[in-house]
Amino acid sequence: MSFISFFKDYKYFGVFFSILCLVIIFIIYNILNVKQPLPIYQPAMVSEELVDSTIQHQLKYHKIADFSLTNQNGERITHNTYKDKIYVADFFFTTCQTICPIMTDHMYQIQEELLDDDEVLLLSHSVTPKIDSVAQLKRYAINKGVNDNKWNLVTGDKKQIYQLARKSYLAVKTQGNGDQYDMIHTENFMLIDKKRQIRGFYDGTQPEDIERLLEDIETLKSFGGS
Repeated sequence: MSFISFFKDYKYFGVFFSILCLVIIFIIYNILNVKQPLPIYQPAMVSEELVDSTIQHQLKYHKIADFSLTNQNGERITHNTYKDKIYVADFFFTTCQTICPIMTDHMYQIQEELLDDDEVLLLSHSVTPKIDSVAQLKRYAINKGVNDNKWNLVTGDKKQIYQLARKSYLAVKTQGNGDQYDMIHTENFMLIDKKRQIRGFYDGTQPEDIERLLEDIETLKSFGGS
């Protein structure tokens, strides 16, 4: 049998085999690229310096506590404002000249990326609420291009903000200067799901982490936001 005859006899098998290989490769590719659910962060999974000692060893059932604070427009902002929403939270202060401007610029970037997405909101807590009055927050918000419908900058009772930071968001360190409610904010952004659970921590000063955060928001949305 000549080479040409052999090829003619088996060409259909070759075509079928090639198509089968492509289908198998496509299936394997899609299986490997199926989105996996994001982790649900518990206090025991986070650095102890960011967590109140009373919950450092908690392994499950952690969620953001109820809260009531005041935003840049003098409006009361509570946990119900964020009911059934995915949101990104952080801690800052308006007079910070180090990491805060970078964090705020990146939060603005997230705002602009998701401006028309009603499922996602932003929340920034002041760690110096006595300095960051409503008027001060409003000036800051205008200067930084904050969209009031998307992003709340909040102030309020220092004890409440401290407890939220240490017992809910697991996001700040203690100051250690004698005032039990003094705190040092970190660069962390936290991704919160619709069940008020922490689903991710991100360095708010790093562009690559902001991209990862945006990707994780889409992943979270693909699972219904929780």
